[in-house]
Amino acid sequence: MVPTLSWIIVALSLHITTSNGRPSSTRLPEPDPSYAVPVELGGNTYINKGLVAFGLIPSNFTDSTGNTMGGFGSAIALKRGLFARQSDGTFTGTIVAQPDRGFNVDGTIDYQGRQHQIDFVLLPFYGTNNLTFDAALTTLKLSYRNTLLYTERNDAATTGLDALAIRPSTSADPPLPEAPSNDHLSLDAEGLVLNADGTFWTSDEYGPYIYLFSEQAELIKAIQPPQAILPLVKGELNFTSDSDPDTGRAGNQGFEGLTVSADGHTLYALLQSATIQDGGSDKTTSRFTRLVAFNVSSSAAQPPLVGEWVVPLPQSKKGKTYASSELHFVSDNVFLVLSRDSDGHGGDDNNSAYKQADLIDITDATDIHNTEFDDPSKPISPDGELDSTINPATYVSFVSFIDDTQLARFGLHNGKPADQTLIDAKWESLALAPVGDPDFPDDYFLFTVSDNDFITTQGISLGQPYNAGLDNDNQFLVFRVTLPGASVPGVSRSNRRPGLGKVPWRQEIIQ
Repeated sequence: MVPTLSWIIVALSLHITTSNGRPSSTRLPEPDPSYAVPVELGGNTYINKGLVAFGLIPSNFTDSTGNTMGGFGSAIALKRGLFARQSDGTFTGTIVAQPDRGFNVDGTIDYQGRQHQIDFVLLPFYGTNNLTFDAALTTLKLSYRNTLLYTERNDAATTGLDALAIRPSTSADPPLPEAPSNDHLSLDAEGLVLNADGTFWTSDEYGPYIYLFSEQAELIKAIQPPQAILPLVKGELNFTSDSDPDTGRAGNQGFEGLTVSADGHTLYALLQSATIQDGGSDKTTSRFTRLVAFNVSSSAAQPPLVGEWVVPLPQSKKGKTYASSELHFVSDNVFLVLSRDSDGHGGDDNNSAYKQADLIDITDATDIHNTEFDDPSKPISPDGELDSTINPATYVSFVSFIDDTQLARFGLHNGKPADQTLIDAKWESLALAPVGDPDFPDDYFLFTVSDNDFITTQGISLGQPYNAGLDNDNQFLVFRVTLPGASVPGVSRSNRRPGLGKVPWRQEIIQ
């Protein structure tokens, strides 16, 4: 029997009973223990308790600017102070989602950076039976709220156009990537961190830089990474993403991952894969990427680099690197890293081999910041072989997004047929929220959203209609995990503060 929505609600409302049938307590519902997958890291046991919710936003949905609302799985964060458990067993909150540079199949476009606010109602499903696809959609209901557009110096719009020019440095900024056609800041947004004061950080591919924006999405400052990461051609900066530089980040392989420590003082960024000098020009040698840390506790124009470590990314059986797509702080020295292939709905192949939120620990990793390895002439892993003086981070497999049993519980699958129930190809975001279960105080909901690359047959880009030949919905997954010692401050309602940005309120029911 397929569980109905009413059945789910009743099941979630029941108390655990003792052998005499009396309620033992008001314990919260829990996942079936048979789904638990424990892993060990640093003397702690982390547990993947399985998929608990699924939702989507249709591929043809438009935002308040009238353009197709796609690609926003590039980065997400939970809006501070809004996540809460309701009396009916649901959880509510708001996802802030940030797309990258727009629909750019035929070349980059003048797409202004932005973020969308999406309200959600989460009704975790802990049953062992398989839901239908339509029933699964009731476990995570989504409602679009509004869109906030990014601006840079002189109130100019940011652009997604390729960074074929360089803006000279000023007292406020390092040399910045810009589009020669309009002299606007080129931004291929990837990472997102929301600060307690309403400002936010975003990382990008072009620089790869990290930018601080005001609550109204106005550029405040830019952080430049070490020389070893900057894209250099013949010793000069060259920010284009169309081709690889001589040294530095590979083309379109910038700071995919961005996160912050629990106290908000240390900002971490992770390169998608190895720099060119570290083997980044080929997937078989691009495994050893770099994690950098900046002290952002002061208002310094250029926050100092305070840490840098090597992260060994997973590889396929054929030795090809599964590049990283996101980073999330868990506790001191421990992070979640999203690594994946690009197969699934909207990808080259229907069958995906690897999509995971894994764990890394840098406790015993060598800190190489401000050493000779920050010079492009001294690679950490020439031809993909790690320098013997460097101890990399510990990398542990954790949460698979393509577990057949878990997907089937929500009417989803991996591999053929290529239909709406096929899991999306590109997943690039992570966010955590506390379950608030006193019996499991270290349990969190792990949110992730796909990047559908704006693929739809009914698209609108810069006001012009387009047909990408496929309808690829924006999918949302929520897992429940146990993360010992994790700290995710500011997410729950007790820390509520005013909203993001001066934008008109607008809501449309997605489902």
